[in-house]
Amino acid sequence: MISQTTYTVATLDGPIQLTITPVNALLDNGDFYPTGVHRLTSGTVGMGEIVFDENMEDWTYNGMDELTWEEAADVARFIKDYVDPAGADPDML
Repeated sequence: MISQTTYTVATLDGPIQLTITPVNALLDNGDFYPTGVHRLTSGTVGMGEIVFDENMEDWTYNGMDELTWEEAADVARFIKDYVDPAGADPDML
């Protein structure tokens, strides 16, 4: 994932629309490198981060109980399966 996207997660308190922003590093050669960090926000409220390992297999959620483990797992699954649209440009973040 190189571009920001939105996802609606079903929570115990009802659906929440999250903005998922990947944190990409810019390499010296001008290429972007995915760090595995994905910031979650709902409007202007920070909802923590989901951080994947280098293989996008294991992940952690560092929010302060904004999401349950099951809700965070749903978001992590969405991120892992997400395919950027053709022509996605991380410069537009």
